Amino acid sequence: MAKVVRVHELGGPEVLRFEEMTIGAPGAGEVRIRVEAVGLNRSEAMFRAGRYPTKPQLPTLIGYEACGIVEALGEGVEGFAVGDRVCALPMYSLGQYGVWAEQAIVPARCLLPAPPGLTPAEAASIWMQYMTAYAIIEVAHAGIGDYAIIRAASSSVGLAAIQLANWAGAIPIAATRTSAKADALRAQGAAHVVATEEVDLREEIMRITGGKGARIVFDPVGGPYVETLASAMAERGILFVYGGLSEQATPYPHWHMAFKGLSMRGWVASEIWNHPHRYKAACEHILLGLELGHLKPVIARSFPFSEIVEANRYLESNQQVGKIVVIM
Repeated sequence: MAKVVRVHELGGPEVLRFEEMTIGAPGAGEVRIRVEAVGLNRSEAMFRAGRYPTKPQLPTLIGYEACGIVEALGEGVEGFAVGDRVCALPMYSLGQYGVWAEQAIVPARCLLPAPPGLTPAEAASIWMQYMTAYAIIEVAHAGIGDYAIIRAASSSVGLAAIQLANWAGAIPIAATRTSAKADALRAQGAAHVVATEEVDLREEIMRITGGKGARIVFDPVGGPYVETLASAMAERGILFVYGGLSEQATPYPHWHMAFKGLSMRGWVASEIWNHPHRYKAACEHILLGLELGHLKPVIARSFPFSEIVEANRYLESNQQVGKIVVIM
């Protein structure tokens, strides 16, 4: 028997319920792991509350990013052995499997060897954030001197984008609601910090860029504020909307797009891992960045498994700078 978390009703963190379950043997193409640590994501919180595009089929397992030790291999699984430490990537729909558990079965295709030199907590916190932020490298081709506005910059994906931008020679501008996290964001590599509730974003970006604007915008919030973001962009820039945290309709800022020749596109990390050649290249680049020290997972706070409800409350408090991890 293993302790697992299941959701029986939609709602806040309090609906997370511990249960004892027999995990059993993995099926064909699957692996059973002893979970060591899991990384929390906003998508899981929205899924639990019924506000994510993938709707829960209750009761449901939950969680899809983890580090663990291989315990058993299903039929046809190659490339892994019992005892291997692996990372489970969130390459399946929420609720299809669930890693908020002492043991979990996951598809073998979602596993990568845990990078050497990382703790289980760090290994559980890397792939979602760097694969998501990799858009600024693979699609926007961030390079020397490019200004990049990174909204919700204190999130794990925001910090990953800052690190990738710096490695590429770009100039990351952290956009955050207030100046409370400004020092922490500068310490994490932000060249500039703009508190969007305290200053006029467009005026501040134009001051920072000498009137040119930012070539890249990386935004997980969406909603009406994309008009303001577009107004602060350079000609032929690209605006990524990779989330819907505002839970409001996101307009197409036509005139800013038209007069400056801007591009606006959606983004999810699965755009990379659903294409083997792109997935391989991104993995190699991220692993190299980790090895060379250009990329370093930032753990905001770790919680024991018994406190996963509190960990989710902390996630939704917006206090963190970095990734929230739960240790089994």
